[in-house]
Amino acid sequence: MLDRRGFIASGGVLALVPGGAAAAPTADVVTKDNPAATIDATVEPLYALTPREAEFLAAVVDAFIPADDLSPSGSECGVVAFIDRQLAGAYGAGARLYQEGPFQPSNGQPQFGSQSPLAPLAFIRLGIAELDAWAAAQCGARVSQLSPPMLEALLRDVEAGKVAFPRIDARAFLAALLQLSMEGFFSDPIYGGNRGKASWRMIGYPGLPATYAKAIKNHRGRRYEAEPRSIADFL
Repeated sequence: MLDRRGFIASGGVLALVPGGAAAAPTADVVTKDNPAATIDATVEPLYALTPREAEFLAAVVDAFIPADDLSPSGSECGVVAFIDRQLAGAYGAGARLYQEGPFQPSNGQPQFGSQSPLAPLAFIRLGIAELDAWAAAQCGARVSQLSPPMLEALLRDVEAGKVAFPRIDARAFLAALLQLSMEGFFSDPIYGGNRGKASWRMIGYPGLPATYAKAIKNHRGRRYEAEPRSIADFL
């Protein structure tokens, strides 16, 4: 499992522009006048997930990104809303995935790519059900009901390959959740995550590059500090 430093070092900074997930449905806009990411994830409208699935994701993304002195938690930053909106769109339907098979799930060679016949929404939904069932059997409670130490221990077991799902690869499911969480945390707030531009403020990223490209002449060799600007700031 990753702590905050590990989360960023694992590639979070590279996820400033969503890669795996496609452009999302438009999101509630966070403005410069509302820099704090304090919206309760449980009151967000859901487009693809059920309330119980959203609770599951809130628990997991908060394990990935706990609230600390660097930023609010992942769910407070809108990561669950980002994932829900991605899964509700073309990405969730697998619009850009080849899904005709043949599939070789036991091949295990990375150059073969995904060997699942499931589109991302179906894959994530099944993974949530599988891990919830595992947690209920092994820990006596659903994932969202586990204490933070118990949840972290469970996710560490998944990461270490100690948890086996009957229908999908547990480690692939965890990797997909981590990837989506990184994208939600670092992407433009217009997609639902990164509320208040919390992650951009954390790493000093000023937002849309085109808005500050000309400033390089006056800031060469010096730190450039500016209010981050989202796509929504130009609409």
